[in-house]
Amino acid sequence: MITRLGKVRVFFAGPRAGTGGEASGGSCGVIVTVTSNKGGVSKTTTSMHLAGYLADCGGGGRTVVVDLDPNASALDWAARAEKGGRPLPFVVVGPGEDYGEAEHVIFDSPGRLYGEELEAMAEVSDLVVVPTLPARLSVDVLAGFVTDLAEVGRADAYKVLLTMVPRWNLRGRQAREELGGVGVPLFRRSIRLRPAFDTAADRGALVRDVRVRGAQDGWDDYMAFGREVVEG
Repeated sequence: MITRLGKVRVFFAGPRAGTGGEASGGSCGVIVTVTSNKGGVSKTTTSMHLAGYLADCGGGGRTVVVDLDPNASALDWAARAEKGGRPLPFVVVGPGEDYGEAEHVIFDSPGRLYGEELEAMAEVSDLVVVPTLPARLSVDVLAGFVTDLAEVGRADAYKVLLTMVPRWNLRGRQAREELGGVGVPLFRRSIRLRPAFDTAADRGALVRDVRVRGAQDGWDDYMAFGREVVEG
């Protein structure tokens, strides 16, 4: 029986040979891991929308989300899309599934990676995206994750994405100032809190494909974030 560590090693070590470059026809292929030590921070939402952006980005290759989370939220999202007759523009697979050649690979990681798991994740990824709420408790949990990365010698491997940022108070700006003030690398764009994301998840769709208030603004946030990922 393969352990969770074994799964992470297999899937963080496996795709490198099949991504980017001439093998997949890609010109800007990336491997991104989306992870967090805290639940409820839009980890899967971020994985799915980043994959949607990268699939639109072009390059001729396939975009794949590898769902390593025991909750299988990305797989469930994709299943709802198939059931509704509107498949997503990328492939979602689980641990142990062969996804072939891919230009872009997004790992929707299990929560609370540490030690060898964390080191393997950081080593194989071009970038580790850490979604974080602007709430005080989430910021405190982030500090522990940064410490864990430093202990495996990869404090340079990540960037924080502020998610579910409320539009009616200054907490998002305050969190950005606090984190930036202590040297935490941040994406310039935050993802604002919008009910449209819940609607999209319920329907198995990307937020751009639901016709509800705030949906386009939500997609604009993820497009801006996606551009930052690609541009480095």
